[in-house]
Amino acid sequence: MKLADLLKNLEYECVQGSLEREITGVVNDSRRDNVTPGSLFICIRGANFDGHRYAADMVRKGAGALLISEEADEGIRGMDVTVIRVKDTRYAMAFVSAAWFGHPAEKLKTIGITGTKGKTTTTYLVRSILENAGIRCGLIGTIETIIGDEVIPADNTTPESFVLQETFARMAEAGMEAVVMEVSSQALMLHRTEGFTFDYGIFTNLEADHIGPNEHASFEEYMACKGMLFRQCRVGIVNGDDAHVDSVAAGHTCELETYGLGEGNMLRAANIRRVYMPGALGVDFRTEGLTELDIKIPMPGRFSVYNALCAISICRHFQVNEAVICRALLGARVRGRIEKVEVSDKFIVLIDYAHNAMALESLLTTLREYHPHRLVCLFGCGGNRAKMRRFEMGEVSGRLADLTVITSDNPRFEEPQSIIEDIKAGIGRTDGAYVEICDRREAVAFCISHAEEGDIIVLAGKGHEDYQEIAGKKYPMDERVMIRELLEGGLEHI
Repeated sequence: MKLADLLKNLEYECVQGSLEREITGVVNDSRRDNVTPGSLFICIRGANFDGHRYAADMVRKGAGALLISEEADEGIRGMDVTVIRVKDTRYAMAFVSAAWFGHPAEKLKTIGITGTKGKTTTTYLVRSILENAGIRCGLIGTIETIIGDEVIPADNTTPESFVLQETFARMAEAGMEAVVMEVSSQALMLHRTEGFTFDYGIFTNLEADHIGPNEHASFEEYMACKGMLFRQCRVGIVNGDDAHVDSVAAGHTCELETYGLGEGNMLRAANIRRVYMPGALGVDFRTEGLTELDIKIPMPGRFSVYNALCAISICRHFQVNEAVICRALLGARVRGRIEKVEVSDKFIVLIDYAHNAMALESLLTTLREYHPHRLVCLFGCGGNRAKMRRFEMGEVSGRLADLTVITSDNPRFEEPQSIIEDIKAGIGRTDGAYVEICDRREAVAFCISHAEEGDIIVLAGKGHEDYQEIAGKKYPMDERVMIRELLEGGLEHI
């Protein structure tokens, strides 16, 4: 492909060389040995690494063109290489990647979901509905990428732009008709989703999160990044009840639809009821406005209603039969998101990814609404992360759970017991009962073997993860497998 064709729709300066140069590949990471003769090397400046420093090395390895955003190295001027300068190489890379793969997003109906909470669950609900309707739908998110029967574990919530466009291309080639994906604020800030226009852009909610070093400098920046999606989609679908919806949607260039519980929303939920059957939690409600349906979902709480409403708002644009929507939502399951594990009809065991105070408080508050005999919360905190999270999570569990089981999560390079002591400092601010069991397997066994009829036991923090990271190494640890092994091993439980 000609370099000039890759640079369409971009503002740039050709510092040296010819735009007619034939490009054989696109590379953005000098640490990988994938530079082929004639490649375009994109110099990316990251938090700890700057590709500009290695530009000359890449030319020596065969790169035929460079994409830079800083002054060209003096040594490059005498080399046989085309040098293109742009304002932001990350932004440019998204457009170059889209062109390199033949603009695959144009062959798919693209759905991008942003928000603090609910992104993962909503993507799976949407995919479940569309697949049940016979519409082949790929998925890109925090847990995994799904292309037909192929499942690829995820490294990032939203992949880098080159990987994203490559994934779109694979989906189109595999016969996918649509793709639903999580769009993180970091991805929007770093321009990973530039180079195409989403058919549908979705906003679930916004709360203070991801504020700090290497994330967002302030809540205002976080909110502004979320809002970028609504200048990059054709139809915007937003939670009209969220306190920040007007700020997030400010300056939007798309049509806007709203969903929520409030009367002013275009799609609303009414007659919401908690469903508590032996061994199962859920909720049912009726939709009003844009469509009228009687919905039952096997997930508890008000936030599950919002997630379902959001999915319905999206899928109605695909003319999905109402009966299909109802059936798909009733059968939907999301790994690690209030995921029920079959253990006993006398009590309920749930696995959830809640790994900060905000998520844990929302989860435990919701579960309390089901009036369990006891609410038991098992959790730990990750090592080499902000200590304040440990104090906050300890305080939340101590206040809302009847019994907290403090254990280990991903200690990384910290001593697990040191992390537990920080959690105990937080729970000490409350009068909540707790036990500490450092080994997570032993802690889970304790919860099940000491369960009482009517208990709700939530194993928080690991969610979809199937490993535990200790001293820089990841060890296999899937709580679903762990529970099955414990039961097969003759673990006694009430």
